[in-house]
Amino acid sequence: MRHFGHITPEVRERLFHQEPCVFTADSPARVLASALGATLYSPATRQKLADDIVKQTGRGVVSMVLCLEDSIDDAEVPDAEENLVRQFNDLAERCPETELPLLFIRVRAPEQIPDLVGRLGSAVRLLSGFVLPKFTEERGIPFLEALTASEAASGRRLFAMPVLESPDLLYRESRAETLAGIFRAVDKYRDRVLALRLGVTDFCSAYGLRRAPDMTAYDVQIVASVIADVVNVLGRADGTGFTVTGPVWEYFRVQERMFKPQLRRSPFSPEAEDLRDALIEHDMDGLLREISLDRTNGLQGKTCIHPSHVAPVHALSVVSHEEFSDAQDILRPERGGGGVLRSAYTNKMNEVKPHRAWAERTIQRAEVFGVANQDIGFVELLAAGIPD
Repeated sequence: MRHFGHITPEVRERLFHQEPCVFTADSPARVLASALGATLYSPATRQKLADDIVKQTGRGVVSMVLCLEDSIDDAEVPDAEENLVRQFNDLAERCPETELPLLFIRVRAPEQIPDLVGRLGSAVRLLSGFVLPKFTEERGIPFLEALTASEAASGRRLFAMPVLESPDLLYRESRAETLAGIFRAVDKYRDRVLALRLGVTDFCSAYGLRRAPDMTAYDVQIVASVIADVVNVLGRADGTGFTVTGPVWEYFRVQERMFKPQLRRSPFSPEAEDLRDALIEHDMDGLLREISLDRTNGLQGKTCIHPSHVAPVHALSVVSHEEFSDAQDILRPERGGGGVLRSAYTNKMNEVKPHRAWAERTIQRAEVFGVANQDIGFVELLAAGIPD
């Protein structure tokens, strides 16, 4: 699989200075963590789940979570598990593994992990891992132990994606110790933890809040403070950190709007004005702003609950030609001793030692999402990525 693999080679050649790499579910963890992109959630109760997965693969989705937790009613869990096993076996018969996205199952309890792995049988080859809800040190260790045992029993490499959404993480009096405990847990199982996901909807729920479509998670100050602390403790670039993904965007249809659109006209050519209007009409301008703020605040990828969110996330994940140029200059071997240099675009200062970690992350993102040609911006990437 590859990002933008659903568009034609001719279009990719026009868009990219460096095309996104090809990767598989067996690629190194560092590649997969960067490549998650827009992770699309789907309830495990869907009767045509296998068809949905195949369809979304053709629309550019490279990672999906099949949910047995909050997206379904408690009474539906047994039927959802049965349906999930049936749909996996259907996929195993119909599709080669290389033609499917990374598939994860969001479970409720640790004992579901070995149970589902056993029931999947040979179809477990399509499974990349499990999403672990309401993760804390106390709750999380049994999940991670179950995943490790199931991996050994099945012979299939399985990753964990813990969801950070517990009230203990939100409350000021317990946040520091909760974060320290989460770090102890994920550090112990570092090789199995692919990424950490933020459950911002649960954070808001603890205070009876819900952000409007013209507000981002960063406008909700209590949520923004948690994101900052999570990145501070768990997202460091010194080798101790993990990939932390952006929170879900809840909206996908037009809502009543209080504030002016957040999407300027200047990036859009006259030919692309219809695209701008469509994005605003469906509240995508707020999503685009939140994606940009995610990146600025150290988050990568995003949880998505609607297919229309995938293309914006991926378009804004592509490395610009300018970013790539700066990163390459900073990482040149002869610059190992540090120093300051003017960027090739002659519009900024590149300070080699302070900017090195940023440059390394940028080159990693360039590997999986590609580098845009010099005259290509997010509008062209977005327009190309939206399925017909």
